[in-house]
Amino acid sequence: MAKCYRSELVGTFGNPIDENPTGVVMEAGFAERGLDYRYITMKVAPGDLKPAMEGMKAMNMRGVNLTIPFKVEGAALMDELSPAAEIIGAINLVVNRDGWLWGENTDGKGLLASFRSEGIGVEGKTIMVLGAGGASRAICVECALAGARKITVANIVWEQGLELAELIRQRTGAQSEFVFWNGPVAVPEDTDILVNATSVGLFPNVQEKPDVAYDSIRPGMVISDVIFNDPRTLFLGEANKRGAKTVNGLGMLVNQAALNFEIWTGTKAPFQVMREALEKEFGL
Repeated sequence: MAKCYRSELVGTFGNPIDENPTGVVMEAGFAERGLDYRYITMKVAPGDLKPAMEGMKAMNMRGVNLTIPFKVEGAALMDELSPAAEIIGAINLVVNRDGWLWGENTDGKGLLASFRSEGIGVEGKTIMVLGAGGASRAICVECALAGARKITVANIVWEQGLELAELIRQRTGAQSEFVFWNGPVAVPEDTDILVNATSVGLFPNVQEKPDVAYDSIRPGMVISDVIFNDPRTLFLGEANKRGAKTVNGLGMLVNQAALNFEIWTGTKAPFQVMREALEKEFGL
């Protein structure tokens, strides 16, 4: 058999994207498994997602991840969606099957896997999620499908937040509530888990934190942040001061990367190697 000099290509489309470390995690996994894959981090201008997708197909890439601001827009460009992604209405993973595009969302699945590794379950729990964008939609739906009792959505855009709360109520077995986020939002006393699913605190804006009434956070709550760059967010710092259990964004990122790895390659992901690569990247 002739030697093949062509690498299989995957990557990510986003904007901003320069500070996204997913490629470090994925390349470490490919190297560990001896796979000739390359992960390319690509900046795509707003309005250019559709031609970018066509370019991906033209280059016979195996697929891409989608991040800010393309998760909702990307779902509309798929030929087929996973059942969960169809409910969520947003995707972060595209698989190219000879020009037929299949979309999945591993954001919520990655967060649930991160919770499980910390001994945290969502079944029967009351959860508050900050934000109503693509990541929030995935987290809310996956938590609801996993048995959460109630999900409260706080969002600064009324219509977007109300629509997500109604989606949870209609398409899952969980109760839901919408809170208009027009000032420091208080965490309801019965909240078990609070998740920041916004981009507030993402590099380079590491000195920012969500507008929360932090004294409403109490010991015993689980406080999670999807921000992974830098994972030592001010949001989690405020929660630590108040005795809450905190879960940073590294676990969610590595777990969803492992799921993406397995979907694209059909090979079990070397999870520990991928996590160590990410920790090394951040000096942890």
